[in-house]
Amino acid sequence: AGYFIHDTLDIILSHQSRSSWEYLVHHAMAISAFVSLIITGRFLVAAMLLLLVEVSNIFLTTRMLLKMSNVPSPALYEVNKYVNLVMYFAFRLAPQAYLTWYFLRYVEVQGQGAFLMANLLLLDAMILMYFSRLLRSDFFPSLHKASAGRDVDGEKFLID
Repeated sequence: AGYFIHDTLDIILSHQSRSSWEYLVHHAMAISAFVSLIITGRFLVAAMLLLLVEVSNIFLTTRMLLKMSNVPSPALYEVNKYVNLVMYFAFRLAPQAYLTWYFLRYVEVQGQGAFLMANLLLLDAMILMYFSRLLRSDFFPSLHKASAGRDVDGEKFLID
């Protein structure tokens, strides 16, 4: 929860709230879910599994830095592009899909279970939206032209 609180404060204090409203929503959902998990002591394994998404930030950040620096070696960007795709799937899409399946199948849809299920479904939508932006930007640039200026990775990086 501390990471999300810090990042939220960074967005607000750097006056990026208007352009980063999606991240503020994402962070508010994450903070409320983590605080709920900590207070009740339930679903802590789910919280740890969700933290795996942060592994993919390494490659998303590398992607952003390569784009910003106009690296003379496009091969480095190409390698990172494919590693980034694999890491996004392995550490964002797969854990999120598993948790959504698990909650739909085994968790009661009342009280905290309903609250966490709503959070998961909203995060599912956001992660899929960010994934589609990433695919359009890196793998289908002709489709990307239609949505120029939008972010792609879900981690407040304006990369396109």
